[in-house]
Amino acid sequence: MFRYTLAPLVLAVACGAFGILPAHASGRETVCTITVNSSNEKQAFSRYLPASRFDFVELVERGRPDWLETARRKHIRCDILVISGHYDGGDYAGGNEFFSEHVDSREYLPVDEMERVACTDRDDGLFAHLKAVYLFGCNTLNPVPLRSAVDEIARSLVESGHAPAEAERLAREMSPRFADSSRDRMRHIFRHVPAIYGFSSVAPLGPTAATYLDRYFRAGGAREVANGTPSTRLLGYFPGHSLTVTRGSTDADADAGFQRDVCQFLDEHRSPVERVRFVHALLGRDMAEVRIYLDRLERYAAAVAKQPRTPALDDALAALASDVAVRSRYVAFLHATGDASLRVRLIDLAERLGWFSRDEKLAELARFLADRYAQPTLTAADVDLACTLNADHSLDRAGRAIRVEGTVRDVVHDAILACLGRNDRREDVLQALTSSSDADVQVARVYLRHRPIADGDEWRDLASEIARMRDATAQVRAIDALGDHRVSDPTVMEDLARLFPVTQSIEVQRAIAGALIRADYQAMATPAFVQTLREHRLKSSTGRDLIDVLIDRLEAAS
Repeated sequence: MFRYTLAPLVLAVACGAFGILPAHASGRETVCTITVNSSNEKQAFSRYLPASRFDFVELVERGRPDWLETARRKHIRCDILVISGHYDGGDYAGGNEFFSEHVDSREYLPVDEMERVACTDRDDGLFAHLKAVYLFGCNTLNPVPLRSAVDEIARSLVESGHAPAEAERLAREMSPRFADSSRDRMRHIFRHVPAIYGFSSVAPLGPTAATYLDRYFRAGGAREVANGTPSTRLLGYFPGHSLTVTRGSTDADADAGFQRDVCQFLDEHRSPVERVRFVHALLGRDMAEVRIYLDRLERYAAAVAKQPRTPALDDALAALASDVAVRSRYVAFLHATGDASLRVRLIDLAERLGWFSRDEKLAELARFLADRYAQPTLTAADVDLACTLNADHSLDRAGRAIRVEGTVRDVVHDAILACLGRNDRREDVLQALTSSSDADVQVARVYLRHRPIADGDEWRDLASEIARMRDATAQVRAIDALGDHRVSDPTVMEDLARLFPVTQSIEVQRAIAGALIRADYQAMATPAFVQTLREHRLKSSTGRDLIDVLIDRLEAAS
């Protein structure tokens, strides 16, 4: 039995979780606490759970990133689990973690790590004997699917070759088998736990949550904490909030097979060869199902590349890479999808799996970009993707090969070609900064984030063009875009300075002030320029603004 002094208990202020651990033979209960952010909820538990029956264990070890794994290796067994922390459960590709609101805090808890610990010791591990879990965080039990919504599965089924009507029918059948909401992930992590409390949307902050808990415990709630049954009474003590309760998953649930597959990726007791063979078999399933596992396949492929190589592992990876039938189905799905970002991810994963060489990957990306360019309607997101893919200019040849005859000619298409090394389109994209169209300006700004202006002549020509603009709204957008690049060219700053006293728009003056604040304004810190600003600034109806900030900084620097 582990005996600890009272330590931080909860891990959620606006996004967190509470959990309960198994009872020991002595009749005592272990309360495990994970305190990433607020300790208010934990302290509420410690005030009312008697020390004669409950031992508190804080799992977080400050300054140590592997504290959850350390707890697992110490063979700690939790009866009650309380997690306190802000929670981000947006999707599998980068969210899903408990974190602190304090910028100097390095403690956080990824849901992936919770899954790994739960999958590694499913029957007798850290979370295997829980009686209750308390998740004090926003959306910890949000039921909205992240990846397996019926319409998304149906779309993937159509792209993998199924007829639309059949795809809709299969999607309705498959959706319950691949439950992947935040609530479902918590149910999978805390298998067989009879009571998991959390929030389906916004959760109260720590002090407020602790106040509600105090009222509940004073009314006798402490007797319900470890009794192994859900408490509907507790929900009533959180008025106006989305506190809800669910149970852990079981082998009888429709998504039990999905959870077993997830654990195949994560179980530390499985050998690298076993994992490769599992991934190989998974990739042989319907591509709509493979799509559901894409996030996990990406993380697996990145991890296996860093593992020590053995002859057995090399053989298993080679068998996967040489499976022509599976590769062909995968590539056909890749070509069929209309989701641009998904196609790029599939191309990248194919290279990691050994299905594409570097040259083959570039050829696939070139084909993808040519397909995208041929679309009549594109957005700034397409420009961002094209510039990102060609950050190293490896796709410049693809840009030169794209046929432009008969396609739409607009700022977006020009920007895509400019991203792909077509310098003959760059000037047109830069000119779009002075457009009256907000969409065109946005495209140009996205392009310039990837391909910034480094040439002084380009800066001076652009600044001169901005100064001649007559549309104040468009002029503000253009000046804001100019300010993004923290200009240091004296001629550009002088053009902005000359525009300040002649414009009749206070919004333009504020935009000029904002651009100069971000620029190398010390060179203009003269009493004469400060006097110009004071004399010609237009009257503000909102009080102190950016113009005042600029004047203060110039005076301090002069």
